[in-house]
Amino acid sequence: MDRSELTEMHYITAISNLPSMLQFGLLSHERASKVPHVSVAMAAIQGRRAPKKVPGGRPLHEYVNLYINGRNVMLSKVLHGSSIDEVCLLRVSSDVIDLPQVVIADQNAASDYVRFAHASVGLALVHRDTVFAQYWTHPGDQITEWRHRSAMCAEVLVPDAVAPHYIVGAFVGTSKAARDVKAVASGLAVTIDKYMFFQ
Repeated sequence: MDRSELTEMHYITAISNLPSMLQFGLLSHERASKVPHVSVAMAAIQGRRAPKKVPGGRPLHEYVNLYINGRNVMLSKVLHGSSIDEVCLLRVSSDVIDLPQVVIADQNAASDYVRFAHASVGLALVHRDTVFAQYWTHPGDQITEWRHRSAMCAEVLVPDAVAPHYIVGAFVGTSKAARDVKAVASGLAVTIDKYMFFQ
């Protein structure tokens, strides 16, 4: 994947968190744990991420994890545990990738087979067509499916926090969610995108 192909990144969150995020920015798991918020994270997955360290870098929980494509298996799992009306995909400027110490994970950063690289070279590890595929299922080929699921969760890892001015909008799946975003974050551009929410 080339830098020119990365137009934005995504962050999965509960709509109720938007006022705090627009004030303080997107926070790493470690920093967010000190701020009241509604978590959509899955305990089992966070358990896998907790002991992991980025090679030559910091513990994974000290990074904000942005997805190159938020329409992935993680969002699908979140939507099975939360109402589609309660969740949004924040759209984050691709300028974030040029910040110091940003790292690319070529798949889910908790994967046993993930490769990490500095952002300046890391996008070359990401296969664009795989990450942006419509489906990750491969009937009759479980191993390929596991690999594809993980690859679609390729991440941009930003140390500590992403400042609020990098948040450029939000995708939602329903008109109710759009109204709720406008109610708590009136200045944020909101787009109903049913494809992003598997509809």
